[in-house]
Amino acid sequence: MDIDVKNLHPLEVKLLRHVDLGSEITADRIVDELGYKIGQCNQAFSWLSAKGILQETSRKTVVLYELTDLGREQAQNGTPAQRIFDLLSKGEALGLPEIAQQLGLEKSDIGSAYGQLSKSGTCAMNEDNKAYIKDDNLPADVAETAALLRKGLEGPIEETSLSDREKALMARVSKKRGAAGSPYKMTEREEVVYQLTELGAQAKQAVIDANITGEEIGVLTPQIIASGSWKNATFRPYGLDAPVSRLIPGRHNPYGNYIQWVKDKLTSLGFEEFDGPLVENEFWNGDALFMPQFHSARDIHDVYYVKEPRHCREIEEPWLTNIANAHENGGNTGSRGWQYKFDHEFTRRQVLRSQGTVLSAHQLTKAKVPGKYFGVVRCFRFDEVDATHGADFFQTEGIVIGKEANLKDLLGLLKMFATEIAGATDFKYVPGYFPFTEPSIEIHIKHPVLGWFELGGSGIFRPEVTKSLGIDEPVLAWGLGIDRMAMMHLGINDIRDLFTPNIESVRTRRGN
Repeated sequence: MDIDVKNLHPLEVKLLRHVDLGSEITADRIVDELGYKIGQCNQAFSWLSAKGILQETSRKTVVLYELTDLGREQAQNGTPAQRIFDLLSKGEALGLPEIAQQLGLEKSDIGSAYGQLSKSGTCAMNEDNKAYIKDDNLPADVAETAALLRKGLEGPIEETSLSDREKALMARVSKKRGAAGSPYKMTEREEVVYQLTELGAQAKQAVIDANITGEEIGVLTPQIIASGSWKNATFRPYGLDAPVSRLIPGRHNPYGNYIQWVKDKLTSLGFEEFDGPLVENEFWNGDALFMPQFHSARDIHDVYYVKEPRHCREIEEPWLTNIANAHENGGNTGSRGWQYKFDHEFTRRQVLRSQGTVLSAHQLTKAKVPGKYFGVVRCFRFDEVDATHGADFFQTEGIVIGKEANLKDLLGLLKMFATEIAGATDFKYVPGYFPFTEPSIEIHIKHPVLGWFELGGSGIFRPEVTKSLGIDEPVLAWGLGIDRMAMMHLGINDIRDLFTPNIESVRTRRGN
């Protein structure tokens, strides 16, 4: 046997001594029987497989649904639709703001839940614009959703255990990356089964014969010396010939260099740079962009709210009045608006900026016509971090204002970002939807490892946005993920590597 069992890691040794030839070895089993963490299991499996001691015998993907904090609260206290139904069943007609106040829910949740009840014919509005019960029977989908949430209190649910109806309901109340506003978080887990190889059986016997237990001391600490416990301990061998880390001082961060290069390129094309504060209010972050206050369209941004101070002091005029009128009745934009009562309290609520487009809205109030503007801005949205997502990220945001600006110009700009700034050879335009642009286009590029993914959205601002902010000319707008463009440009496969503390990775990366 070519393996020196004395150099096996304790995680490998303990696992090897615990399993037998022909038995199935899974992460769940090792966690349960040896108390390993999942990360430790994966390390041990990887190391032993590379040495030929373990071999993979089967692999399958398991889809699991797990309640979020919101889902657990709704399972215990009822969904917003349930609670509205119960409240209105007492016989009193109430306006949506009154319902939100009595139930202690966000107005956006009340609007979505009431829409569900209204669509099913359970609730309606009277002449005073107050909601009342029209049908005393709770809609079936509301009751079934409540049952599905209570089922989640028992623990994670495997997709294979759900009926077709439950799967359809689960698709409505779950998100893959478990956003804060979703009752269920969907995760995909690889279940891999391993077995010992013949070489593994020999290695196990060699470990037993050498009396290696995995409890050997690998680090000599002051406590071990002071207590004297080292006298009766067994030590792991030290590799005195192991190479040391390579240190190279005085290098720039490649992502920082890339951002500066993008700024220089756009400036050379005649764009002026803009910037703004990280903390914004709901007015500029959404209302000024014609995103209705209590509509599901607002859910495309899972914002972080500022705890203190909760509200800004005031919103600038005449923009507040113009935007409020655009939402309520279209104002002077030629639109009918969203036909609801604009909430002047909600619009002052402070959040961390969730999109770079907020700065484009600011810029419209002071822009030169014609004009070209851009920014590289940091944004914040709740998201599960993975290879292409971060909880905070950078966008390159921009607008082009001019009488002759048109869709063809916008497509040309998107092509430039995909090919010249991201460095992609394959890209495509995809129709999109944003409340503040029409038409709306997404630009997608093909990564050599990760495949196709979206860079961001773009479009031509709607009159409800531009006219309300004092602009009569067409405005092209885009907001693209510069982190994702950097992944392609720098040749990396994980967005987290842009912010790695691993200095070696930073110093050897392409483009530094």
